[in-house]
Amino acid sequence: MARKILNFGSLNIDYVYVMDHIVREGETASSLDYQVFEGGKGLNQSVALAKAGGEVYHAGRIGKEGIFLKDALERCGVDCRYLSVDDGANGHAIIQRSVEGENCIILYPGANHKITCEDMDQVLDQFAAGDILVCQNEISEMEYLIDKAYEKGMQIAWNPSPITDVVKEIDFNKITWLIVNEIEGQAIIGEEEPQKILAGFQSRYPQVRLVLTLGGDGSVYQDREQTVAQERYTVPVKDTTAAGDTFLGYFISEVSREENSDVKHALQLASMAAAIAVSREGAMPSIPAREEVEKELAKL
Repeated sequence: MARKILNFGSLNIDYVYVMDHIVREGETASSLDYQVFEGGKGLNQSVALAKAGGEVYHAGRIGKEGIFLKDALERCGVDCRYLSVDDGANGHAIIQRSVEGENCIILYPGANHKITCEDMDQVLDQFAAGDILVCQNEISEMEYLIDKAYEKGMQIAWNPSPITDVVKEIDFNKITWLIVNEIEGQAIIGEEEPQKILAGFQSRYPQVRLVLTLGGDGSVYQDREQTVAQERYTVPVKDTTAAGDTFLGYFISEVSREENSDVKHALQLASMAAAIAVSREGAMPSIPAREEVEKELAKL
């Protein structure tokens, strides 16, 4: 039976500038296009979790100009009863996206960094041991949130992005699933080669169920008993912004269905969902529904 999923995460307004190339230091360049999207790692992950079939509750804080973010989440089937509204500015991102599909992102945390320990206590009181907490590193009081969820016996899926000094304060032994890309893995372990990153996590945090995403080289899952590699599904790339969040949402939604879920199938679903997402423009709007993902997998 699937468990309740609480995503205590960020919600941003994405201001996207389409560029001929990513602007270099000291350079001024005109954009080819400008768009506004719903975004934030937390929001994207909640949408992916819901579209993959998870029972998802999103907790966090938005500014008044971000009410449309709540509406977007609810349209996707996310329960927003634990989302509060702040008088200050909403979190937002300024995104440069090149015509090749690569991106460069500047984050302003806004309301995402006004979440208090008391806010977290009130929400966590509504969840129980065995429920799943999903979190990133775009909100305030990250260490407190993980500590309290762990004390309650919740299982914790953490995507420590962006990598900041806060990451050094977290006890990785409290994390159930750690989802990192190659750059994040390097920052945490201090090694560059994927095999050395995997070995470093296995040595330091053997109880962590690690997912290491490797871009064009696919992804690898590792726990105490097994290592499972997953190839990348190749598609024309338009926008990579939501790739990692889509992958995480689909993977966690699938493994949350039962304790001994099929990791290989979860990786396949997550990889195909991410592939579909990068073939489209935007962050949240690019995340596919489960039916579409399964249809594409069935073609293989």
